[in-house]
Amino acid sequence: MFDNLSEKLDKALHVLKGHGQITEINVAETTKEVRRALLDADVNFKIAKEFTNRVKEKALGQNVLTTLQPGQLMVKIVKDELTQLMGGETEGIDLSGSPSIILMSGLQGSGKTTFSGKLANYLKTKKNKKPLLVACDVYRPAAIDQLHVVGDQIGIEVFSDRENNDPIAIAQAGVAHAKANGHNVVIIDTAGRLAVDERMMNEISNIRNAIKPQETLFVVDSMTGQDAVNTAKAFNDVLNFDGVILTKLDGDTRGGAAISIKSVVDKPIKFIGTGEKMEAIDVFHPSRMADRILGMGDVISLVERAQEQFDEEEARKIQKKIAKNKFGFDDFLSQIQQIKKMGNIKDLMGMIPGAGKALKGLDIDDDAFKHIEAIIHSMTPDERSTPSKLNASRKKRIAKGSGRDVQEINQLLKQFDQMSKMMKMMQGGGGKKMMQMMGGGLGRK
Repeated sequence: MFDNLSEKLDKALHVLKGHGQITEINVAETTKEVRRALLDADVNFKIAKEFTNRVKEKALGQNVLTTLQPGQLMVKIVKDELTQLMGGETEGIDLSGSPSIILMSGLQGSGKTTFSGKLANYLKTKKNKKPLLVACDVYRPAAIDQLHVVGDQIGIEVFSDRENNDPIAIAQAGVAHAKANGHNVVIIDTAGRLAVDERMMNEISNIRNAIKPQETLFVVDSMTGQDAVNTAKAFNDVLNFDGVILTKLDGDTRGGAAISIKSVVDKPIKFIGTGEKMEAIDVFHPSRMADRILGMGDVISLVERAQEQFDEEEARKIQKKIAKNKFGFDDFLSQIQQIKKMGNIKDLMGMIPGAGKALKGLDIDDDAFKHIEAIIHSMTPDERSTPSKLNASRKKRIAKGSGRDVQEINQLLKQFDQMSKMMKMMQGGGGKKMMQMMGGGLGRK
């Protein structure tokens, strides 16, 4: 996420790091390189220029030239300005209606239908809501089928009417169905187009006027850069939407849309899509995103994801097993499953401060645990619970069953043994938090 931008900003700010003499010329050089990095990320020239002018003004205004650590102060100024540029405060979603109606808009291919499902799943699992998805794209039959597939995948009802070609009537019928069947949130997936056109704008505007949603959200593909910002402006001029959804932030995005869309349309980014899975949705936090762009990681989000998977009862069971030297591969497998639920592995690693730079150029498989899982699944229940029983002949059988070689089996056993010893050692003073980490979270106070 924003790897290229992060690298260029790091190089730009490197001028002021260290103990060398700092001059006003150095500050000017730094802000010039920052502007170049933003332009390369497809940020609008005017926005990039205004941004660096503010940074330079604040840097000189805070006597950055005479501070003992001017580099650190400059990073803080850039971070604060990036945060403000992306919206400043985190914006929530309005769920005040009965039911709350959310209208989704955007161009075809932006990921609108998929994100409708992600949002429904988020509201169901995180906000304890009972959402209803409504299929109002009457022009593309596959869109209705896609929404039904998504609904089945996450266990959420989808309302559609294949015999009706009037999206306004379908939207109204969907809201009525929600009221009659106890749904407290209605998410309406509308038709997308290949480009902004008057007919599409009129149609979605008429739907909005008919159902009066609490939230009208614009879904935009973050990989389209400045084009995404221009499209958002065209939509906002007609719809006056309430917020932006940025999808595909896990892809090769330059970051221009995320950085500059707020200043162009004056509407907050509310959510981001960070992967293909239905769980790959995050509330957008401008400050945390600024940290990630500057290579500082995002430990708070990492902890929150871990806590969502944290099972206190499971952690207690594992503590007892470790104390009795009964921690086996079934327990290890359950920990892997909890880590996988937290999201894309490379994305998680990017939340660790400094890890982004270390991981640059590395291709981390999203299913990095599959070989370990294959080995464990090739063991018998008895072998999983008592790894010490794995002799040479058993290892050969496991290697054949998992499609790996015996050397990998030995390596896994060695690592498992080292981890078990470390966990046993951590049972002492200060070990409780470590055990909570192994239980799927980073600990709750």
